[in-house]
Amino acid sequence: MNNLFKKILRKKNINHKHPAHLKKCLSALDLTLLGIGCIIGTGIFVLTGIAAANQAGPAVILSFVVSGFACAFAALAYAELSSSIGGCGSAYGYSYVAFGEFFAWIIGWILLMEYGMSIAAVANGWSGYFNNALTAMGLSLPEALSKAPSLGGIVNLPAMVIILIIMSLLIIGAKQSAKFNAVMVFIKLLTITLFISVAMFNVNPANWHPFMPYGWFSTLPDGKTVGVLAGASLVFFAYVGFDAVSTAAEEAINPQRDLPKGIIGSLAFCTVIYIIVSLLLTGVVPYQELNVSSPVAYALQKIGFQWASAVVSTGVIAGLTTVMLVLYYALTRIIFAMSRDGLLPHSLCEVNKNTNTPIKVIVYCGLLISLIAGFIPLGTLAEIVNIGTLAAFVIVSLGVIFIRKLHKNNKATFKNKWHPLIPLLGIFSCGALMFFLPVETWKRFLIWVLIGVVFYFTYSIKHSHLNKKPA
Repeated sequence: MNNLFKKILRKKNINHKHPAHLKKCLSALDLTLLGIGCIIGTGIFVLTGIAAANQAGPAVILSFVVSGFACAFAALAYAELSSSIGGCGSAYGYSYVAFGEFFAWIIGWILLMEYGMSIAAVANGWSGYFNNALTAMGLSLPEALSKAPSLGGIVNLPAMVIILIIMSLLIIGAKQSAKFNAVMVFIKLLTITLFISVAMFNVNPANWHPFMPYGWFSTLPDGKTVGVLAGASLVFFAYVGFDAVSTAAEEAINPQRDLPKGIIGSLAFCTVIYIIVSLLLTGVVPYQELNVSSPVAYALQKIGFQWASAVVSTGVIAGLTTVMLVLYYALTRIIFAMSRDGLLPHSLCEVNKNTNTPIKVIVYCGLLISLIAGFIPLGTLAEIVNIGTLAAFVIVSLGVIFIRKLHKNNKATFKNKWHPLIPLLGIFSCGALMFFLPVETWKRFLIWVLIGVVFYFTYSIKHSHLNKKPA
């Protein structure tokens, strides 16, 4: 951490003689793999089919390109701030330095929603592929135990169980979790390679016509938004993850050098993969048929490759596990940072001496999110995640403008090549994608923010270390 962040941290911990800290143990490769492990998941393995069938058609490829550009600007902003400020709170920590405590609290509150709902959403996708694998073995679960109540079931039991398993893994330690993530990322990339190798020889160009059945953007009589831009606001979920790398700043061995590499490298690699997979997926199966919970495996079944479908399902199960692992990791580190500042109960930043992990917050999050995953369906969760993520990206891009005024003489800071325009483009592109989200999603988002404002003025402002007088 540089001098600027240290000054802020000293103020926040003025009454704490022994503030909690995390162990530095993650390399540039660990950070890049964390990013890839989190980014490649539900977005490409599940939401690609849903967005193609319901919103964009084969032009879902363009939806990924639009979302990728918006994320690129945000990623460059994250890279600059992570190398300048550090800390384990991601956008929350950056906002603290740029805008002060109240705005930092709001963005931190939004991040809690983003990451919490993300984990639950990915668990839903994981459950779909897991049940497909069981069905292939003749052991499928009844609908009552594999679907949320709004979808005709009682509870999504596999989604709940996998979150509790991930909870146990995170308790062990960050480095051990990173090693597990690296293995799972390798399996996931092998799975994608298998799909590409099979699908590229079975493409039917007729499936790409019409390429843009809904145009760029339009509204149906029932009020539903469709088109490439509407699809972009949904598949944006596929890019959630690169920002999770920045939450590992306090555990990075050399954050100023390695965080920008991890953020930008993971995003660039995954964008190329997304474009290839979505192009092939809509090429081998008519897009109207892809509104299923496991479109990649379904596509391979449709073209007669049952064995490949089974292997891909197994690989996807492993891959989605890494997504939950990294998102869960990021969520606990944000809560850790907010608790250390006094904005959340202090017990949430207590670090276990044996594992060097904040066990209490890991357990609390696991129990709550497992309930959300069990009772709320994927589509609703994904939209909530997207609006929270986009709001965070807008604020981070805006934060770059303010931080640059404070960092004019910082030679160690990562600088964007076109640095005057990057934050402005990030604000515009991410703000535009927020516009295309459904009205109901906006209502849920604003209600969540309002609850956060009430919590701040009834609890956080009274316990904040920044507002306490020196002892």
